[in-house]
Amino acid sequence: MFRKILIANRGEIACRINKTCRRLGSATVAVYSTADKDAAHVKLADEAYLVGNAPPKESYLNLERILQVARDCGADAVHPGYGFLSENPDFARRCQEEGISFIGPSPSVMEKMGDKLKARKLAKRAGLPVLPATDQAIADHEAVDKAQELGFPLMVKAAAGGGGIGIHVVNSMEGLLPILERTRQVAEYAFGSPRIYLERYLGSASHIEVQLIGDQHGNLVHLNVRDCSIQRRNQKLIEETPASKLTPKLRRKICELALKFGRYIGYTNAGTVEFLVSREHQVYFMEMNTRLQVEHGVTEMVTGLDVVELQIRAALGEPLPIGQPDVACIGHAIEARVYPEDPETFLPKAGVVSDFNLPTGENIRVDTALFNGYEVTLHYEPLLAKVISWGPDRKQAIKGLLRALLEFRLDGLDSNLPLLREMVLHKEFACGAYHTGSLPQWLKDNFKASRRRGDSHRMQSQDQAGDDREKAAAIGVALALALGSEVQLNVPQRLPRPSQWRASGRREQFLSRAMSQGGWR
Repeated sequence: MFRKILIANRGEIACRINKTCRRLGSATVAVYSTADKDAAHVKLADEAYLVGNAPPKESYLNLERILQVARDCGADAVHPGYGFLSENPDFARRCQEEGISFIGPSPSVMEKMGDKLKARKLAKRAGLPVLPATDQAIADHEAVDKAQELGFPLMVKAAAGGGGIGIHVVNSMEGLLPILERTRQVAEYAFGSPRIYLERYLGSASHIEVQLIGDQHGNLVHLNVRDCSIQRRNQKLIEETPASKLTPKLRRKICELALKFGRYIGYTNAGTVEFLVSREHQVYFMEMNTRLQVEHGVTEMVTGLDVVELQIRAALGEPLPIGQPDVACIGHAIEARVYPEDPETFLPKAGVVSDFNLPTGENIRVDTALFNGYEVTLHYEPLLAKVISWGPDRKQAIKGLLRALLEFRLDGLDSNLPLLREMVLHKEFACGAYHTGSLPQWLKDNFKASRRRGDSHRMQSQDQAGDDREKAAAIGVALALALGSEVQLNVPQRLPRPSQWRASGRREQFLSRAMSQGGWR
């Protein structure tokens, strides 16, 4: 086992990696910015070193400074987590040159998968289906002709990067040039490359991904599929495994395609192959993430495997301790991401956590770095927590997730908790009939209904903390009535002030809707 592992990240993922490292007997090293000097990941590690000021470029993206810390502290391995330097082939290569093991795939594979156009070409060569697109980056002057060839609707996509950034849908020729300019600006700012390309847009599709893990001896297995179709602005909010909307035969086909591609490119360590699946069950390769995924926890809940441990052992050069027949998928797991943002506009929110209550209970897992006094800034990825529920089947997993979201209280700043609760109660989610366009449509329908009732966004957002507690109470009553004594809620007992939500009758409307739409009953 590695003697000392430097975790080149922050927040909940750094805390989560630290747990596995400590269990395996490896000492841990944290790096932190001036804004994170009192952060949870700093306190959990055996050693911690300041790497720069709050802006990421001066700290968590400061490749030279992090390598200097690794040398000075004698770390023999680096785990990059996700985000920041996790998919930076230069960082992985520099670690190798320093004699430090990089816990991830090879730099050459990272380079190929980091460019979506290269990844598409490799996927086609490997025999995977891809959506019609331009085979290379396009200039503005040739965009009109290329768009006419492909047909609308189209996606304008950044060739570099990932995370749902630099992707915009265009529905007509009139909107093409403005979207091109906007996407190119985002790509330049976010990834340092203005290269963009066009791809046919597949509406009402499902975003399905396959978790792979491989060793340095040619062994590669999949850990089943995840459904990540509940998204806002191309970024995931809820993930689950297995993808219950797909037939077992289709799930096997998608897993076989992922393995085929992984073997073709010689993939090692943890990675995820992502697909779009149409309503007609046509499958298309989208991209590959060459790192640990945010949503790896749901896979761990149904397989019983520690993906971070498998990553570490693969980086050590050990053969995988499992073969494909050993990978079981027992029950169902669902994850909801808690963000500090306005639940209607998705605009990020900053603030200081003054009080919080985390859900507990059997089959509930919460990955977080929260503590009282935690300051949420606009410098970093704003993920506050991942709430994961396991059940013997999907219905039970939904029950557990709803219960956990009810128990989760967060004071001091706005969050998307109200939205997550409503999403879990939505009838399309309950029956598993959702797709990548579902959440925008749900929000649009809710907005229209709100306008018909004469409500305003201002009214809906006033006294947010009180409204949250009232909503929690309303759902709790509905859930208790539906499930009887089976439910044991730990909703914080606070008497909310009278609010416009109660005065306008929205509490009764929400309670009625919760009872009528509750697929968890």
